[in-house]
Amino acid sequence: MNYNKSNVRLSVLFWLLYFLYEWLGQAALSSEYRRYFINACVIVPITGMATWFTIQVLIKKFLVKKKIVAFRIGFAAGVVAFTLLRRAFNYFYTYPHYWPEGLKTTSYWWFPKLLIEGVNIYLIVALFTMFYFLRAWYEQQRLAQELQRDKAVAQLELLKNQVQPHFIFNTLNNIYSLSLKNSPRTSDLIYRLSSLLSYMLYDSRQEFIPVSKEMEYIHNYIELEKIRYGERLDVAVNCFDSVDQFTIPPLLILPLVENSFKHGVSNDVGNSWIRVDLSVKDDWLTVKIENSRIMDGLNGHAVYKGIGMENVKKRLEIIYPERHEFKYMSEGQSFLTILKIKKS
Repeated sequence: MNYNKSNVRLSVLFWLLYFLYEWLGQAALSSEYRRYFINACVIVPITGMATWFTIQVLIKKFLVKKKIVAFRIGFAAGVVAFTLLRRAFNYFYTYPHYWPEGLKTTSYWWFPKLLIEGVNIYLIVALFTMFYFLRAWYEQQRLAQELQRDKAVAQLELLKNQVQPHFIFNTLNNIYSLSLKNSPRTSDLIYRLSSLLSYMLYDSRQEFIPVSKEMEYIHNYIELEKIRYGERLDVAVNCFDSVDQFTIPPLLILPLVENSFKHGVSNDVGNSWIRVDLSVKDDWLTVKIENSRIMDGLNGHAVYKGIGMENVKKRLEIIYPERHEFKYMSEGQSFLTILKIKKS
């Protein structure tokens, strides 16, 4: 609706300026304001009709629908009709009133005059048509960007919603396991879970958060998981450089750590380990997460599946196009994930 109103305003402005040009612009040369006012009152509507016919009929109904023959015939007919109409006004009104000797030297069908009349009309038609479709193109680009932005926001919300229930489900399982054993640590686990839920309900709604906030969240998550695994799990988190200047979308690193637990150490009944390293170099934040793994007896590959890693990949593509690196690999008896993000 706003676009249509804007189009109307621009159209009115265009034709008003053209009217003033045909009236005051021409009259200023000879001071014949009445003559050129009447001239503008006739010439501008004729040109306006030629423009409407060209855009609304020839282009939209014929050219856009690839009716090329109909477009060519219609265009030729329009040029002839509007040219003769403008020529008729000048020949039968302007000449008798302001240049009667012109009737003696030229005829109505004199080709040079007809050519000039046609050019005068279709120069304005071409100018308005150019502005009209240029504005329509810009509007389409704006709508396309808006739709792309809305799509990206919807995708991010969907991906975050996939991460959060997934994590809550795992944590509740841990609480349930401890409650069955009447562990005195159950209350501490519930407290940590409440902190995590508070994070997800409030901080995760923000577009970006400090990396330190995400790491605080991850520390709580690791402490919850360490209760589950006991002495057989060794977890080390190292931050080699200051990350205070970096912000990231919430719940971006957690799925990588969660993946190390779920698809790495959780399948190992022996001692296992996880190492998380953060470093900064040349405006790039690097996160390395490495965990011990077991070998699949059938093909020698690590057991690996789940939605967490794919969600991270999709979010990175949306938020950090051309400004991130994300890869994971098996190295001996460990699984390594490397995430690099360039500071905006």
